Amino acid sequence: MICPVCKKPMLVLELQQIEIDYCQDCGGIWLDEGELELLLGAAEEKDDLMASFSTDLKNPEKKRRCPACSKKMNKVLVGKNNRVLLDKCRKNHGFWFDSGELNEVLGLGSGEKYNKILNLLNEMFAYKLKSNIN
Repeated sequence: MICPVCKKPMLVLELQQIEIDYCQDCGGIWLDEGELELLLGAAEEKDDLMASFSTDLKNPEKKRRCPACSKKMNKVLVGKNNRVLLDKCRKNHGFWFDSGELNEVLGLGSGEKYNKILNLLNEMFAYKLKSNIN
């Protein structure tokens, strides 16, 4: 898969049996449709978090192209206070997370499961991720 930001090939890594496409140059991450939900697992916060996704039609940021279908992606706000801005394929192929955004989205949840995932991401990507979990 080609990075929608750098236009360079991405690495495929596995986290808890979920394939993550990772760009070594910009630190971006592509998750195919349904993989974010798998990362979030059965946590009760998952439903609230997924329900908080809303398309931001007025965002002036340049639209990126989906690495799966090459169509321009929508800008999506995540969280009760619209804390994170993501790119989502209009054809539901998946989500693009700029460097650190997956961490932020996972941090909107709570509990031990999220801490474990954040620790695994930290190990996989060899840089310090900030946790929003208290």
